[in-house]
Amino acid sequence: MAHHLIFEGAELSGKSWVMSQVYNFLESKYQQNDNILDGCHWFNCDVGIFGTKEGKGVIKNYVKIFKELKDKNIIVEKLYLADKIYNRLYNKKKIGYRCIEKKLKKLDFKIVLLTFPEDKSLLERRLQDRINLYPHYERIAKQAQFYIEQQRLYLKKIKKSKLPYIIIEAGEFPDETITPKILEWLGEK
Repeated sequence: MAHHLIFEGAELSGKSWVMSQVYNFLESKYQQNDNILDGCHWFNCDVGIFGTKEGKGVIKNYVKIFKELKDKNIIVEKLYLADKIYNRLYNKKKIGYRCIEKKLKKLDFKIVLLTFPEDKSLLERRLQDRINLYPHYERIAKQAQFYIEQQRLYLKKIKKSKLPYIIIEAGEFPDETITPKILEWLGEK
């Protein structure tokens, strides 16, 4: 059975790093073609769309793509929870995803929610690392407290999800204990 995972979490929670570790495992284990990396498909969905009027339509189209790839391993960096939270934080708007969540459940999607300790100095270091890697991020960077509030909203919303989920706290990186926890939860170890 293929694994279908959505990695969610506040900005600076370490999603990209953790996903790279899970991707590496799934890709190498399930690769079928020596010329193509076909063992796992990674979708980076947060590309300036969530929290905008286009968010829901784009997510609906991603679900169509996921249906096409239902027999393949899929990992997704943020999806409908991110759009709900961004709309709440930036637009003061509630947006529903019951139908999308139902389709994702039918496709056996699970959510990995990454969290961080509520440590402002940790978040300031992560923010500086992000800006060093992606200087354009400075245009939307926030104070540490904003990311803590964003995380609290994720923790509240995940409890209402109909999809199976796991919550994993990511302190300092690299943390070699995170990937084995996720793989064990998936039945891979």
